[in-house]
Amino acid sequence: MRKIAHPLAWALLGGGLAAVGTAGAIDLPWLGKGQPVTQPAAQGAASLPAAAPATPLPPGAAPNYRAIVQRYGPSVVGVLVEGRRTADGDEEAVALPGLPRGWRPGMPQGAQPFRGQGSGFIVAADGLILTNAHVVKDATQVTVLLADRREFTAQVLGSDAATDIAVLRIPVQGLQPVRLGDAAQLQVGDPVLAIGAPYGLAQTATAGIVSATGRSLPGDGAVPFIQTDAAVNPGNSGGPLFDAAGNVVGINAQIYSRTGGFQGVSFAIPVDVAMRVSQQIVANGRAQHARLGVTVQDLTQPLADSFGLQRPDGALVSQVAPGSPAASAGLQPGDVIQKIDGQPTVQAGALSARVAQAVPGERIALGVWRQGKALELTATLGKADDGAATKQAAAGSDEATGGAKLGLALRPLQPAERAQARLEHGMLVQDARGAAARAGVAPGDVVLAINGQPVDSVDVLRKVLAASPKRVALLVWRAGEQLFVPIAPV
Repeated sequence: MRKIAHPLAWALLGGGLAAVGTAGAIDLPWLGKGQPVTQPAAQGAASLPAAAPATPLPPGAAPNYRAIVQRYGPSVVGVLVEGRRTADGDEEAVALPGLPRGWRPGMPQGAQPFRGQGSGFIVAADGLILTNAHVVKDATQVTVLLADRREFTAQVLGSDAATDIAVLRIPVQGLQPVRLGDAAQLQVGDPVLAIGAPYGLAQTATAGIVSATGRSLPGDGAVPFIQTDAAVNPGNSGGPLFDAAGNVVGINAQIYSRTGGFQGVSFAIPVDVAMRVSQQIVANGRAQHARLGVTVQDLTQPLADSFGLQRPDGALVSQVAPGSPAASAGLQPGDVIQKIDGQPTVQAGALSARVAQAVPGERIALGVWRQGKALELTATLGKADDGAATKQAAAGSDEATGGAKLGLALRPLQPAERAQARLEHGMLVQDARGAAARAGVAPGDVVLAINGQPVDSVDVLRKVLAASPKRVALLVWRAGEQLFVPIAPV
């Protein structure tokens, strides 16, 4: 177990490690094998439910937790995962020069098999389930355990690391979904109830109050968290947070801990954020986030004084990315964003959360304080950078393959990778979905050839797939060995 480098750590629930924030479930030894199960969402998927009207308790009335558990306990599920996970660099070091046994390009050193457990809840009668993205991260097999002890292999329709939301589907009808509430109506002091499987103890209920709303955590600017003092622990990840009327208002996701266990502070993702993301995943297999292109920080009173402001409210712009939507809108370093779409901005996290929950192309109005004057600017948001994997050619896209689809995201091998693996050419698999995943291709494999033609660029795959073949043969390098993998493009 890795030791905490800092006395306080932001702990992902279900991490099972004291230095949590990297793993998504309670880690246990496991010697099985499997292939990634993440797949695009099926066409015609059922729509997700809308939020229920807010039903606050009468003044002085106590919440009936017993009734909430009896009615919605069957809607809470356990999520069992198996896969391979990479140990942190300071946990395992390579003592000798050269490559560790079993190394392959793109595969982090020290990947170890694991088992884990989290929680989730049913949102549609036809088997749609919400949980945390970190619960199913790196999983090659996901099993959902219902309250009546039935077990089903789950399909991961998609996950979104930015908001820590994942959507699962199990092949069963007639399930009892939860009732969704309105997280915006929560106020500090409101009672809440959490149900989940802490440390694998299924159907555990804990109660508390809302301690704060709109919390922005380090590294999690996309989510305005609900802070509570309801006891949640590793294994509670992905479980529901209910309000006093039995409506789900959040998804338990993180704790603030020095030990990895509950210490009185926990955080839940507001259900409205979760539903916006999950609706995109159900429809498209992924979520898109917008980008403004600024770096912001909170104001302090000394900073507010220097800018001629009476109160330290607003998001101080410290950097504007060249060519970004922010630059096009006229934002400058030193601007203080005081309003977003007419709503006062108290902390910088409010801007990050608003932008992350928007869609590319959406326009937002910004009230800005600049050199003693108030300005009104309008920005048209761009698309958030999805990282190197999407910047590289994606052989799984219709555009890249002329209509045929393998489900692969590839990039060229770096010179050091070619030298280490002793390969003259090839494309590294960064992501495998759909047809490729079903055929057994996995991230870290290297595609050497398609139908006998050496692959050194995506153009080679385009040309072969442009003829819409019923089946292609990929020559794949994996951990020092070569094998052919037949794939039927879709």
